[in-house]
Formats: sequence, C-alpha cells, structure tokens
Amino acid sequence: MALSNLRKTVKKAHQEDTKVMLAVGGMNHLKGGESYDYFKAALVNPTSRTKLINELIEITNEENLDGIDIDFEHPRSKADAQYLAYFTKSLGEKLHLHNKQLSIAVYSMIHSVTGTEVQTVVYDPSMFHHVDHVNIMAYDGQWDGEYNAANLSPYSFTEDIVNYWSNLFDKHGISKEKLVLGVPFYGQPEKVKNNQVSYDTIINHDPANAERDRVNLNGITYHYNGETTMIKKTKLALANGFGGMMIWELGHDAEGKRSLTNAIFDVLIKGQEDQDMVYSND
Repeated sequence: MALSNLRKTVKKAHQEDTKVMLAVGGMNHLKGGESYDYFKAALVNPTSRTKLINELIEITNEENLDGIDIDFEHPRSKADAQYLAYFTKSLGEKLHLHNKQLSIAVYSMIHSVTGTEVQTVVYDPSMFHHVDHVNIMAYDGQWDGEYNAANLSPYSFTEDIVNYWSNLFDKHGISKEKLVLGVPFYGQPEKVKNNQVSYDTIINHDPANAERDRVNLNGITYHYNGETTMIKKTKLALANGFGGMMIWELGHDAEGKRSLTNAIFDVLIKGQEDQDMVYSND
C-alpha cells in the first residue's frame, strides 16, 4: 500500500512539474520509541552506512524520485555529527551523479526561551556543502524549558533562528540559498494533555482566526501561526537570502483563500519578480 501510494504521488507530482523527495528518519520509530538509536546504529558502522546509502540510491532510481531528505533527530555529540557528515557527503555525491537532490532536516539550534544556542544537538557544518537544501525545523519551541505552548513558533523565535543560520552559513562560506525556513501548520494546546489541532480546524471554526496566532476552541487555548505571521516569516526568510519555505505539514492547511500555502507562495512569487526586476535593471 505504501509503495502504491508513493507511485501515485510521484506520477501526479511529475504531471504538475513538481519534485518528490523521500524523507528518511523522523523522531519516532515504527516499532515504538525514538528513531535515534536505529538511525545512529546505521550511520556508525561503515558497512551498514554504505548499505543504507546504496538502498536509498536504488529506491530513488527505481521509483523515479527526485532525491532524498534525511531527518536524523538529532545528532547529540561531535561523534554523531561526524558520522552524519560522512553519510551525507557520500549520499550527496552519489545522488548528484544521478542528477538527484539531497536535503537534510535540522533542529532550530535556538532555545525559544533564552534565545541562546542549544548545546544538546551538534552538527558538523562541513556537511552542508554536500546538500542542496537545509530544512530548518523552526517550531516545537514549546518543549524548551517547562512546557509552554506560546513558544511553539512565535515570530521573535524565528528571527533568532534565521540570524543563527545566516551567520553560520556566512562564516563557513555556504550559500544561504540552501536554507529553507520551516513553519508549523498546526496549533499547540496550552495544556500538554490535549492534542494538537490543524490550521484547517482552526479556520473552519472561524475564518477570522487567520488574522490571529491564538484561539480558544471548546474551552482549550491553542497557539499557532496565522496568515499575518506566516507572511512576515516568509518575508524574513527572503530578506536574509533563504531559498524557500518548508511546511509541516501540508495536510493541515486550510483550503481556499485562507490557505497558508497560498499566502506563502504569493510572497515567494512576488519576491522572485522583484529580484528579476533588479537583474533586468543591472
């Protein structure tokens, strides 16, 4: 079933001239618990690392994918970072030989409360030379310190994240066009016992919620990013030379004129048109 759905997705996406990349990893494992130990075990051993790379190349070619996205959540030491760098370099080189792309999802690296660099996640910046896109997960700040849903992904938090990654890439001479700013399409409840809700649910309750970042639904307060904040974040990314935006996740979006995807797209298109005008006037 999963393979059948993948093939349908690839076919439909390619008909719309849209690329499809297979995400590998994630926070949780199908067998339960975090995927960290499983992923780390595959990367540490040279034999298993090579086997994984070859299998990813094989499925990319067989299923006509446009690339691979690596989501190792998260390297916790310099050793972890080094193994991930080895893996990324080798995988990136092989994908590029087949005219495929490699992206990597990364932690925000900024503490939402203190605004300082997180020390519990470690990356080797050299690996970013070997990827095409770096998808920054600029959300889930509610878990920093004591649980606080208001820290999910406020604009000020995103500013700190953008500054951190911009400075890092400038320092290491890496093009900031590789950077992709991630944004949440869900609402986080003030009480951790409650479930998250989709942006679509928030808008269906009241379309005016698109102009807000906080809402009360059935007695539960949720924090999220409304249209105004999403537009500001997209403009922030463009102003700092980022290459685009990443959504987590598309299925949570509202349809029609209140779609956050449409709002982001409009800003990106306007930004590209403005850039084209600059070039034409040079």
